[in-house]
Amino acid sequence: MKIYLLKYLNYITFSLLLIILITIKIINPSFVKSISYLSFDVYQKIFVEDKKTDVIIVDIDEKSLGKFGQFPWNRNIFAKILDQLNISNPKAIGFDIFFTERDKQSPKAIIKSYNLVPSDLPGIQNLKDPDTIFSEKLKQSKSVIAVLGSNIASHTDYNRKAKSRFLSKGGNPKQFTYSYTYSIGSLEELEKNVKGLGSISFLDQLDGIVRSLPLVVKFDDKLYPAMGLEMIRVGSKQKNIYIELNETGINRINLRPYKIQTDPNAIIWIKYKKPSKNQYISASDVYEGNFSKGFFKDKYVLIGASAQGLFDLVKTPLGTTIPGVEVHANVIENILDQSYLIRNPNIYLFELLFSLFIALTTFVLSQNIKPKFSLSIFFGSVLIIIIIGLIFYKFRGELVDVSYPIFMVAVTFLAGLYFRFIKENKTALENLQKEAKLLKERELAAGVQKSLFPDISKFENFIYAKNVPARDVSGDYFDVVRSSKEEYFFALADVSGKGIKAGMYMAKASSIFRTLANLKYSLEKIVFGVNNELVEAKFKGMFVTAVFGKLNVVTGEMTFINAGHESILTFDENKNYDYIKSDMPPIGIIKYFTESMVKSNTINIKDRSLVVYTDGVTEGYLKNGQELGAEGVQNIINNISNISPKSIVDSIEKELNWGAEKLRDDITCMAINIKNTELIKKN
Repeated sequence: MKIYLLKYLNYITFSLLLIILITIKIINPSFVKSISYLSFDVYQKIFVEDKKTDVIIVDIDEKSLGKFGQFPWNRNIFAKILDQLNISNPKAIGFDIFFTERDKQSPKAIIKSYNLVPSDLPGIQNLKDPDTIFSEKLKQSKSVIAVLGSNIASHTDYNRKAKSRFLSKGGNPKQFTYSYTYSIGSLEELEKNVKGLGSISFLDQLDGIVRSLPLVVKFDDKLYPAMGLEMIRVGSKQKNIYIELNETGINRINLRPYKIQTDPNAIIWIKYKKPSKNQYISASDVYEGNFSKGFFKDKYVLIGASAQGLFDLVKTPLGTTIPGVEVHANVIENILDQSYLIRNPNIYLFELLFSLFIALTTFVLSQNIKPKFSLSIFFGSVLIIIIIGLIFYKFRGELVDVSYPIFMVAVTFLAGLYFRFIKENKTALENLQKEAKLLKERELAAGVQKSLFPDISKFENFIYAKNVPARDVSGDYFDVVRSSKEEYFFALADVSGKGIKAGMYMAKASSIFRTLANLKYSLEKIVFGVNNELVEAKFKGMFVTAVFGKLNVVTGEMTFINAGHESILTFDENKNYDYIKSDMPPIGIIKYFTESMVKSNTINIKDRSLVVYTDGVTEGYLKNGQELGAEGVQNIINNISNISPKSIVDSIEKELNWGAEKLRDDITCMAINIKNTELIKKN
């Protein structure tokens, strides 16, 4: 029995492995879903189309914000835009915007805001409320306003009702739709005058990519159609939406003449077309009437925002980031031309059986053919899987998961190689020992590098800096050199690349800077020398972005050179921020022939604070997964009550170094404020 087990140990172990892989696929945890999404996204990237559209987006862009000022705008602006749109008689007009509060520029709001006495301003009381004007224009238009699902009650007790009427066959759709306890929408006065209310609720995805969307959702036990579906209903002058159900859930949604096949929860997978600027027109141009008379005729018009400051941007399977309003535009296009994607529940069983067959075939072949043909078997199996997936997508519009079968084939193939070449374990162990030795060497290099950073603790009342390496060895550095009682040289730099090579390059740059600063050369001569020494060092393909400075702590005068680095941030006591951009290329690229090639600037920071940081700060990840950015640095500073160089740097470092296993990049930051120039005495 023991001999039999040893003889077939590889097949027994493989069978157990296969059972585990199939079980994981059946359970379908979040990481397996993420693997599946990879193939779904690849399909769209391969077959993305650049096609004409019946949907036009009126864009609240930077140009419009520049014309009308900060958002939200006066409702009279939207009323005028509606007037302009209606000239061309569009199919429907949808607002991917909420109007949750009354217009702050209404007569009543102005009187209340400025504590005016109404009797003193009879003229202003006679002005028509912008909300009333906008409401009347909505009533005259084929308009749809957005609603959003929420699990938190809104501030109003308005009993919202859908404009669509739902008819069902085969069951109750409320049992299968995604549901929210509450809904968020616009003012009751506005909603009652529109032709439709459309949901703009997206499904949460682990990676933040919007791939699918529920065509019907339940808010407060009432069914609402998605924005795209509702606009088509309004545009086609239909009152009813028909829902067909079977034993598993929702099967199809009918909106004459369109029949839309969905999954059991009324979800469709969006097929994205290539983003086109021609689909957009600035809201300011519409307001001014800068378009042809028939431009919007028989078109579906969506009004939404692409402006960066309004934060309505989403990621798509195409690898692009688009305004959220464009997602709804794609949904409308998918329904109109019946090009939406299908994730058929029955295909899941096919994927399971196919994965089992292809994995078993790959393993058996890998055990019985010559090793030189192993890779051919693996890539052949992968190719077959990919071709099947592409055929289903191209000719049936169905999403077939090829990522997990490929994953299973890869695991199976590796298992086969393991059993066949088990004797190579000895070599693998030797390699691990070498890696352990290399790790110790890197740790030693990291310790040496840390010793190169200066001890500036006695200066921290007015100059404070910190470096947090992302790996063992940092490619960033900072330095402060006191050249006289009143003057200090400082530098903060970021070396291209990472690892030991970058650390060595940094060490050379740091030593040159400190040597020349101690000789009390001019700042231009120091940078001249550092640059030329780095060029001569011949670290191929490497360079340094840096800020060098010379500061007089008595007068506040600071001479600085920004060589291709992040903008220098300065702000006053009222936290008014300014950025000083780089006006020189990075150092270490080309040799300087004269000091005149080094361009310096001089400012006075006696009443200002200065912050310099590497891109590891602005591109560092917050806990929510977003990048900090320059605006994030400002937000951190705004939340500091007692501004000092140390409080600024420590607050930024705390926000980014929050416990992630590995930082995205080195965090290096320096802050200067000469309000208190007292040196700290060491014990």
